[in-house]
Amino acid sequence: MYKEKLPYSQSALILGIISIITACCCWGVIGIILGIIGLINANKAIRIHEEDPEIFDGINNARTGRTTAIIGIFIGIISMIWYIYIFSTGDYQVLFEEFNNMTDEY
Repeated sequence: MYKEKLPYSQSALILGIISIITACCCWGVIGIILGIIGLINANKAIRIHEEDPEIFDGINNARTGRTTAIIGIFIGIISMIWYIYIFSTGDYQVLFEEFNNMTDEY
């Protein structure tokens, strides 16, 4: 018997993976937003699958998407707190000087 694809499961997985990447690269904010959207989609997919598990296939994508979304949210929050700390203490000037020195060497 052919099973239908579970709605929202693929998008939850993609958003979860992208949230991890953007949480590291984009000051955490975009990663948090995409992680929350991915978590919502994963929860929708899991609820749909629990209502009628015989019809839908792809619950593993939804579970993995939920996990990656939670990791992306966590990394985004940590990254955002770190950037707020760096900018509030004035240590960003030291980071920019080190970055400029590294780029001048290459």
